[in-house]
Parts: sequence; C-alpha cells; structure tokens
Amino acid sequence: MSNRGTELAASSRRQRRAATASDALHPSAPIPVQGPGVGAGVRVPLGDAGAQIFPLILGAAEFGWNVDLESSHAILDTYAELGGNAVHTADTYSSGRSEHILGQWVHSRGLRDEVAIMVRVGGHPDNPGLGPVDLVRSVEASLSRLRTDRIDVLTLDAAADSVTALEDTLATAEWLVEAGKIRALGGVGHTAAQLVEARILSSAGYPRISVLDVPFNILRRHEFDADLRLVASAQGMSVTASHALEHGFLAGRYRSRSRGGLSARGAQLAANLNRRGTRVLRALDEVGAGLGLPDAAVAVAWLLAQRLVTAPIVNAYAPEHVEELVQGVGVHLSRSQLAEIARAAE
Repeated sequence: MSNRGTELAASSRRQRRAATASDALHPSAPIPVQGPGVGAGVRVPLGDAGAQIFPLILGAAEFGWNVDLESSHAILDTYAELGGNAVHTADTYSSGRSEHILGQWVHSRGLRDEVAIMVRVGGHPDNPGLGPVDLVRSVEASLSRLRTDRIDVLTLDAAADSVTALEDTLATAEWLVEAGKIRALGGVGHTAAQLVEARILSSAGYPRISVLDVPFNILRRHEFDADLRLVASAQGMSVTASHALEHGFLAGRYRSRSRGGLSARGAQLAANLNRRGTRVLRALDEVGAGLGLPDAAVAVAWLLAQRLVTAPIVNAYAPEHVEELVQGVGVHLSRSQLAEIARAAE
C-alpha cells in the first residue's frame, strides 16, 4: 500500500533507527540533525489564528492521568517527528497537570513558535464559568502552567456557564486578544442560536468564534446536528472533532467487557459493546484490511472525509498509537467504503 499515512509512520521509525545507530558509534557522538517529518508539508488552516496545522490534533487529556510525564513527552516527540504541530488541552485535565506536562515539553524542545496550543476553559473549580474575572484568571493560570505568553486557540466551554451573558464573555475575550494573550477563539457546547448571536456580536467588533469543537465520530453523529452544521458552514468555522475514537473503542482493541476492566474508561468502552458497536468494528476491520490500515486510522480517515471537519482531536496512550493514527491522514476512502461504514453505524 502506498499512502501519505504510511510514509509518516515509516519516517518516524527511520528517524529512530538512525538515531539509535548514531548513538551506538560512541557515547559522545553528536546528535544527528534530522530534517522535518513527511507530515510537515501537510497543513490546513485553523480558525482566525492564522495557524496552519497538521490535520490531526493531538489530545492531551490523558497526560498526567493515565500517562506519566516521561511517556507523555515520548508521545509528543513522536507526534512532532511525524509533522504534527497542534495540541489540545484543558485547564481541567488532571487538575492542570496536563498543561504543566505540555508546557515542559514545548519549553524543553524549543518548539513554541512551531506548535499551536489549544486550551479549553470554563470548568476549572478555581475559576468556574466564563465571567470576566474567572475567564481572565483561567487564562493567566493556563499561561503560567504552559510556560508561554499566548494561547493560539482559547476554547470557551458553554456547558460550564449558563449564567454569564455571551456579550460579557466576548468583551473579556476582546481584551485578552488585544493584550496578546490569545490569538483566536473556539467554542464547545454552544447551540446554533448562540453561535449566531456570537456572529452578530462579532460584527460589532467582538472576537469571532472561528473554531468549533464538536464531539463527533462514527458512532456519535447526533451532537453535530443539522443546525450546527448549517451555522458552521455559513460562518466558515474550522470544526475539530473531539472524541474521535469514542474513548478508544474505535481503535478496535477492546472487544469484550473483560478487556475494559472496571475503571471509568472501561465503563465508557462497555457502553459500545453492543450489536451496533460490533458491526462498526467489523466494517472498520474490512475497510482497514483492504487498505492495510489499523482500525484507528480508518476512523480518522472517515472523519477527514466529512465535509466540514478540519481535524479530529485524538488522545494517545503510547508513541505507537500516534504512528497508527497518522496513517489515516492522506487516506481517501472511496464512496463504497464510506457507505459500508455508514450502514454499520445505523
């Protein structure tokens, strides 16, 4: 099989072998200078930030929780080697530990100008909601943990605050943009009506919500309903699909309740261990076998085949998971393959 995803994974493996061979020559041998990964040439625009990103955003939800610092940095290194340059986190992930880990990695690798950082705020217990004071404090706290002076995309969690007026939130965001602390706004949990209101307010000079985060995957299509799709399309929003693998279920590794265990994640996986979930995994197996791809890569390719999706957000637990995921970038599923997956998900 020949496709961009396979080239990306192969590039990472070649770089690792080259580094290992060089290190074996002498303990003090210079570190070989490696060129950019194959994926460095694959970019799509993200919102109003002016950022050009790899069409697969690495999620940092597991960093500091199920993945320790060293393993998190290994995952990030692999992602960067493959050309990845966008990471999504939130101030609530592991009580801010995720941001600490990401900030340490970006600082130690000197990649701040190369990596687009996306942060979701609104749900942290120390600064709950999207009111003016709490929003500013949330951003300042995230900047401190991330060891940076700016956030590329600040995602406002509408579900975390049903009280603050949208105009007040956007007025505060305007100050944050003018202060150089954020570059663009994203939204998650907003209704179509709220996005229309935000667009009207942007015509009065407030920042525009230009990135829409929607929980969306093969099994979870209802939350990206017709109204949201219409508004996102009309406003030219960049849509980032979170929960791209439905808590890991669509990677195909967990096909029995005994594999998932009794953890919270095990319960999430078990929720899809039914006839519909089994049909979808079989469809992914069949399509993947024909293309030489793992199930996770097929799930990514399916999302990228959806007209409005700019990039999925996918969490990883190990470097090899990243290598699997990026194989879905650049793979074009045929109409018959898309139809096969759609029938299985009905």
